[in-house]
Amino acid sequence: MKIDGPFYADMENAVTEAQRCAEAGYDGIYTLEGSRDPFFPLVLASQACPELDIATGIAVAFPRNPSHIAYQAFDLQRFSKGKFLLGIGPQIKTHIEKRFGLDFDPPAPRMREYIQAVKAIFNCWQNGERLNFQGKYYRHTLMTPMFNPGPLEAGVPPILLGALGPKMTEVAGEVADGLIVHPFNTLPFVHDRQLPAVQRGLEKSGRSRDDFILQVAAICVTGANEEEFAAAKATVKGLLAFYGSTPAYVPPMEAVGCADLHPELNRMSKQGQWQEMSELIDDDFLNHFAVVGEPDTIARQLYDKYGADADRLSIYAPYQSSPHVWKDIISELKSLSGR
Repeated sequence: MKIDGPFYADMENAVTEAQRCAEAGYDGIYTLEGSRDPFFPLVLASQACPELDIATGIAVAFPRNPSHIAYQAFDLQRFSKGKFLLGIGPQIKTHIEKRFGLDFDPPAPRMREYIQAVKAIFNCWQNGERLNFQGKYYRHTLMTPMFNPGPLEAGVPPILLGALGPKMTEVAGEVADGLIVHPFNTLPFVHDRQLPAVQRGLEKSGRSRDDFILQVAAICVTGANEEEFAAAKATVKGLLAFYGSTPAYVPPMEAVGCADLHPELNRMSKQGQWQEMSELIDDDFLNHFAVVGEPDTIARQLYDKYGADADRLSIYAPYQSSPHVWKDIISELKSLSGR
């Protein structure tokens, strides 16, 4: 099991943040697409710390043409000498239609074709196959030498799909190289709904679980002292309240009997009552969706919860901690994984 760290960086601090992650012992880093581009900081990170795997986790797919994202992926894979993982996701309907002004429905068939199109472009560049992808949503039939970057010595980058619903998760198993399990996850949801959907997809494509990367994002609450721990807990409760207010994220709540909280969180979110929302997240809810523990116990808790399933474990800790905290946790996680 490899351990990935969150790369909350922009162009100004990408080098120092990458160095911090490398010094902490992470195997790789992943960017999130929020208010900044998820690709640019990875260039600086790879240059500063070439030992790190780099990944988008995720880049929003639909606003980017498959050809555009293929060029970005090839450039990063070439520059990093084979260390890049292309993580993509669909985002939710409201953002695709209202923020990006694009069509969203039907998301799963559209994403299936999107990944197939990217792989067809990869195959053209890497193996010299004629580009002739003709689908319902995407068509790519022209590739002249001027626009062909040529093959990669390290091979093409894997494509990991961030998915939550059963149809999108099945698409990951069928056409992607891995699944990014959303941080708003619960074990019953992952085991009873997501992994069976992955297996259905793998069977469609004639592949096995050995051919697939399962990257699990784990929300963590810890701190070097009581003040840090309390701040981390408050931040994560606010994060969980935000996720719980979103209709698309109800299924993981249903899996642990917490779905009744969604309507109230959703109502309060529309009224901007963000602080009040976080107060509805009790410790039972917190423990379903996050791993909560002291620095000397949380590595074991993470391993016990996710070690049997995750090929890559992505730490999701959106708060400040003392520098030594995560270095010790990551070291113990690696030891528990037999590394």
